[in-house]
Amino acid sequence: MLSLRRVEPGDSDRMFTWRNLPHVAVHQYSDHEIARPEHDAWFARILADPRRLYWIIQDGGEPIGLANLVDIDQQNSKCAWAFYLGASDLRGKGIGSWVELKVLDHVFLDLKLNKLCCEVLTSNPGVVRMHKRFGFQEEGLLRAHVRKGGQFLDAHVLGLLRDDYLAQRDDLVAMLRKLGMQTE
Repeated sequence: MLSLRRVEPGDSDRMFTWRNLPHVAVHQYSDHEIARPEHDAWFARILADPRRLYWIIQDGGEPIGLANLVDIDQQNSKCAWAFYLGASDLRGKGIGSWVELKVLDHVFLDLKLNKLCCEVLTSNPGVVRMHKRFGFQEEGLLRAHVRKGGQFLDAHVLGLLRDDYLAQRDDLVAMLRKLGMQTE
């Protein structure tokens, strides 16, 4: 059974390892191996910043990935999000779709924000397709936005509005149930 739980201080080592895994790092904006002092400073900031919310994705209580909200802006009723799975063999099993539904529910039903944004490197078309299945609209393309491996990569800018999400939520739940995913 999949679940989300808030990140705790004891998750730092696991997250340090995940952030440096090649299949995770390839989709991140940074292009270097993250050193322990850099990670420790980042981890302290994410725990202290009320504009950020981090969850550990669990399968049967076993940590398998991370989901987060950043730049939570109550004044403008928006935030951004991202996620990753710690093991590469977990991709394509519907876990990302389950996480997306749970994060969207939290943003739009619990926080009652109006907009959720994300950026995805063009080298990650599967995640772009997944976000679009959940109603995200392409709002732009950031050209030559990130330098990785000595070359500049573009990034998709995607956004989803609360009313659009609520109008299709029942269909998304039905889609996940067809995949055999628990939704409640």
